Amino acid sequence: MHVKLEHKDSLGTGSVILPGDGQRMTAGKGIRHSEYNPSDEGPVQIWILPEKNGLEPSYEQKSFPEVEKHGKLRLIASREGANGSVRINQDAKLYVSVLSPEQEVAHRLEKGRHAWLQVAKGAVELNGKALDQGDGAAIGDEDRLTIKGTKDSEVLLFDLA
Repeated sequence: MHVKLEHKDSLGTGSVILPGDGQRMTAGKGIRHSEYNPSDEGPVQIWILPEKNGLEPSYEQKSFPEVEKHGKLRLIASREGANGSVRINQDAKLYVSVLSPEQEVAHRLEKGRHAWLQVAKGAVELNGKALDQGDGAAIGDEDRLTIKGTKDSEVLLFDLA
């Protein structure tokens, strides 16, 4: 069974979120929301809390094909919706990358920013340190991150204030 997440809310929005999709939901006051994961393959979502309360209800979903993520960091969520990413209400950028063994991507962190790397599949080296599937790493006081695949891998990189 493929991992998927079925979403419905009281605004009448309903969709199926598949691997490779990004979704932003701003529920707002009085909105009822439900999700259902018919898969037994584990968690499929990450929540980023908004920077303030009282936002207007809204919804956005986009698909990001693997070709856009293979061997590069693809921005999939940002405050500005840059490069076709999903808009989020937070000073954060979320990237995803699919790496083959020995394939490498790099990311520069601006001064005062931090990062979180989550290994969704496979295994990688982050600045020379080994991480396996399911591992996460908090990163501070670094200006450059180098992520190298040691197996076929997929990673999520959060660039955070």
